[in-house]
Amino acid sequence: MSKPEVGADRGPRSHRAEMASKLLQRLRSTPLKEERGPGPPDEPPESAELVDDTEGLSLRLSGTLSLSEDSLASQESDGMGTSYLGSDGHGVLPLTESKSQDENSSYTLLTKQLREMWERSQNVRIPIRLTFEVTDANIVQDAHAKYVLYTIYLLQTGQYDPSPAYISCRYSDLYHLKRRLLALFPSEMRGVSFPCKRVRKNFTPETIAKRSRAFEQFLCHVASLPALRASSAFLNFFYLRDIQKAQALTCAGLYKLALPIWTNSWRLQEKLCPSGPSTHRLLVLAGLVVCHQELDTLEEAQAFSERAVALLQDAQDKHISLLVPFLNAHIQLSWRVGIDKRESEALLQRLQETGHYNHNVPSLKEFLVKETIS
Repeated sequence: MSKPEVGADRGPRSHRAEMASKLLQRLRSTPLKEERGPGPPDEPPESAELVDDTEGLSLRLSGTLSLSEDSLASQESDGMGTSYLGSDGHGVLPLTESKSQDENSSYTLLTKQLREMWERSQNVRIPIRLTFEVTDANIVQDAHAKYVLYTIYLLQTGQYDPSPAYISCRYSDLYHLKRRLLALFPSEMRGVSFPCKRVRKNFTPETIAKRSRAFEQFLCHVASLPALRASSAFLNFFYLRDIQKAQALTCAGLYKLALPIWTNSWRLQEKLCPSGPSTHRLLVLAGLVVCHQELDTLEEAQAFSERAVALLQDAQDKHISLLVPFLNAHIQLSWRVGIDKRESEALLQRLQETGHYNHNVPSLKEFLVKETIS
């Protein structure tokens, strides 16, 4: 007679208890940080390298288990079947008689709890704020100087950010931004700290790491002050040079090189000043429409032209001279991708009747060539 398989007659509760035991063993083996009381803030890291903690993370996030007293009760077997003792020491029904009823009630309760948690989560608003993160720092040696080039990403916390934006800058760039803001907003900048200049050891890993952390704190502090964040000095620091570079590439017909710069400039503007049409904002939209159209990505070109038309309609008469070029582009692109264009045609007709339209209106490409960015 063959031997029965080990554990063949064990019920679901026994299996869950075994899984719980294994999970608790794994969690105990995961190293935990020691609890610390209040004290001075942590020192910046001594190295700018990132630590790969994939294995430890997978252990910590391997699952969440909730155990009641009944599920941890002692188990006995009389050789004929499986019976259980509750927390009060009295026996409960064999698993074969109570399994279906217990499981159905457990599933119903779990479903109800999950539904209530989901409904509560829909009413909770997570604040969205802008944060800055130095992701890379490279030592650059050119014909004129040696310096560290920092790559700083702009991220929105509180939600998934599918389109992060970034800038690349030197210590001197951020130092000039600080001096400019200090001259314009002396009272607001009084409490904003900035890393000091150093004569020696500017290229050691310790200095680069500490400056990276200080730059993050400096930019987060400035961005948290409405007057500073909305200032042209702060905004132009992030995207003015990129717009000028993208404009030059577009005018030279180098659309593939210009498009990523236009795209990053648009993402920067969306994070820094998401509302209201400005000349720089409309210029970036014009660059995106022109480059996507020239590269035959017509759906993207149509979407950006539609975004520009919506912004210009909200602005009323402030940028009325740019509404007609964007409308012309939007009508043409909508026709090419098979999207209804009658609303834009009706708006163009109303502009013509009110005297805002004439046949000498420049195209978006001509607007990019003629516009002076400052």
